Amino acid sequence: MDERPVDGGGAPELTVVVPTFNERGNVAVLAGRLAAALAGRRWEAIFVDDDSPDGTAEAVRALASGDPRIRCIRRIGRRGLAGACIEGMLAAQAPIVAVIDADLQHDETVLPAMLARIDGGADIVVATRYAGGGDASSFDAARGAMSRAATMAARLLLKVPSSDPMSGFFMLRRSVVESVAPKLSTQGFKILLDILASVPPGLTVAEVPYSFGVRTSGASKLDNRVMVDFLGLLLSKATGGAISMRFVSFAAVGGLGLVVHLAALRLALGAGSPFTTAQTLATVIAMTFNFFMNNALTYRDRRLSGWRLIPGLLTFYVVCGFGAFANIGVGSWVFIETDRWWVAGLAGSVVGAVWNYLSSTTLVWRTRP
Repeated sequence: MDERPVDGGGAPELTVVVPTFNERGNVAVLAGRLAAALAGRRWEAIFVDDDSPDGTAEAVRALASGDPRIRCIRRIGRRGLAGACIEGMLAAQAPIVAVIDADLQHDETVLPAMLARIDGGADIVVATRYAGGGDASSFDAARGAMSRAATMAARLLLKVPSSDPMSGFFMLRRSVVESVAPKLSTQGFKILLDILASVPPGLTVAEVPYSFGVRTSGASKLDNRVMVDFLGLLLSKATGGAISMRFVSFAAVGGLGLVVHLAALRLALGAGSPFTTAQTLATVIAMTFNFFMNNALTYRDRRLSGWRLIPGLLTFYVVCGFGAFANIGVGSWVFIETDRWWVAGLAGSVVGAVWNYLSSTTLVWRTRP
């Protein structure tokens, strides 16, 4: 084990990154727990806050005014747990970085054991709920089943060397983060899975069991977006990045939009509207639905709000209009060449979807300086 000074000044040996959003009631408690768990160690904690409206950043700064080991990064116009973790890890001063949630469900008392595994030669240490005495019994039935299914899918498709690749509690060498950072997605919630699927072979991955706790303050951030993000990450990594997470979300929204379109068309026809009128109305309704769903899910890190929604929606209408022309044009050409309607329909749909995605990313939800 490395010789480490336990007292005095000097650079920290461990940086603990804590992504936060509306966790004001937990930050002081977590800081106190970290101080107790890491007594005798040189450490720092970086709270990366996504501009929480409940004043989380202010609470962290109040702590930092009395404890120089506490730091705060407040992100404006950028959201997402993965992106927050990446920014925090890259801002670390220590050669070893841990990531832990602010909801107090991760057991900070296992941090010394994780650090010992790094000292013993491990490059990444996963705090696992599913091996060696780990426990996830605090999950309700639905979340437990979803977690186990996602873990099985990740291990099967991506061959990641961990019993709990979906864990949000882990430790690694900062050099590992720096080497894979350009490959990581800032979207989604499963940053550990992304890291494990991106690192080169040969790194040592160790595990330390822990019991997943019960949230006592604040609200869970998990919702249906997590599953969409997870599926997108799986496809992205399984295809070597050929299919992006954002495109998977965009395509999923498009599938829901098709259902909305057909439902609106049926209702309009049932009300006695001519087909052309009903089809036009259904198209506008579906495009409007897709715009707001993409704004909330696919592009939530670039989310439009206030007056910017109006020009954004109008631009989206124009983009989708050109996408429809591309769909029809390509489909017609393929049908003439192959005489297979389903091939023509599929080709037109793919070209239209790719056009809509690229144009929406560039024109509607473009990155602003």
